Amino acid sequence: MNKQKTRRPELLAPAGNMEKFFTALHFGADAVYLAGKNFGLRAFADNFTLDEIKFCCGYAHEKGKKVYVTVNIFADGRDLEKLPDYISALDNCGADALIVSDAGVMQIAKSVAPRLPLHLSTQANCTNARAAEFWRDAGVSRIVAARECGFDDLVQMAALKNCELEIFVHGAMCMAYSGRCLLSSWLSGRGGNKGECVQACRWEWQVSLTEREHPDKPLFLNEDERGVYIMNSRDLCLMPYLDRALETGAVSLKIEGRMKTAYYVATVTAAYRRALDLLADGGDFAAALPGLMAELSCASHRDSDTGFALGKPEAPGGADGFHQEREYLAHVVEGSRDGRGTRFLLKNRFKAGETIELLTPSGVHAFEATPFLREKTGEIVDTLGIGGEIIRMDVPFATETGDFLRGETRNHRK
Repeated sequence: MNKQKTRRPELLAPAGNMEKFFTALHFGADAVYLAGKNFGLRAFADNFTLDEIKFCCGYAHEKGKKVYVTVNIFADGRDLEKLPDYISALDNCGADALIVSDAGVMQIAKSVAPRLPLHLSTQANCTNARAAEFWRDAGVSRIVAARECGFDDLVQMAALKNCELEIFVHGAMCMAYSGRCLLSSWLSGRGGNKGECVQACRWEWQVSLTEREHPDKPLFLNEDERGVYIMNSRDLCLMPYLDRALETGAVSLKIEGRMKTAYYVATVTAAYRRALDLLADGGDFAAALPGLMAELSCASHRDSDTGFALGKPEAPGGADGFHQEREYLAHVVEGSRDGRGTRFLLKNRFKAGETIELLTPSGVHAFEATPFLREKTGEIVDTLGIGGEIIRMDVPFATETGDFLRGETRNHRK
């Protein structure tokens, strides 16, 4: 039974490197966000040179897509000296917007690139409509809401005139307020607010309380054999409430994950693309939801909840870590209209006779693997465990460059 149609917002996906950039667009993202080699909050991602950013902007624009560049560190005086030339260069690259959090960075951007739109980073902790109004009046054209906002606050923020609202719908959460944390700086010298967070909150802590007169009798807090995990936030997943997320009025729904794999980007982007199209076309979202949630579980993820969208989130995530229901086996580097002779870059071993799946923008297609050609030697083999090699295999349907092959999980915990 068809339901009422909804509007179709922008689906915004992460791009930590060129492979993830192409993957996000291939699987239906309307826009991507990425960083240059400096001034972004994911310094450990591969990130992009200015030449690569210029290429990405041109490539995306040809396809009617957009590229937003993060310049969202909390800057010090040394950073400010280098920013004017860098922001001017990003403007010349054709970036569609800068994602910023620091008022000084914002001021420089308005001075050297006055026509370049500014999006307020979630790092700036905008949690209410009056704050959003302040930032709009300061020159921001879009607010990326703090991840601590509930749906009611988001509705009020989205109602603000002449300023768009963007919200996170999926990905890792931070135990500190919108990422404002000094733990990494204290323990490793790597500043989380400069893009170098080591995620110290997720280490195996030994946390205890001691009474001054009895230091030899510590009281450990919720400890198991691996430690204490009181700071391990669960991941965010708003897929079950995606219709409510749309009702807030947000123009852009954002997926976290520039440090995640291309396979993760493919899986999550494809699931949200399908869900948003289903809602926009008036399809039966409730009937499709179990399958969509199953798709999200196929990529590496922590236990998830709805964050602050519905109120207080669940207790910390504990020591379970990452798990996934499907293994990334290979991806297509040269597609085929009839599937014959499809070229794959191998990632993990699989065997002829196994049932495997091809993840494509149109959906997931299961088939039985056949013996395949190992290009390096020219031999036909039933299996190969050398990642990075090119193989050719017949697939019983059309394939496209960028599709992903997946199968039974062997190397990760389900």
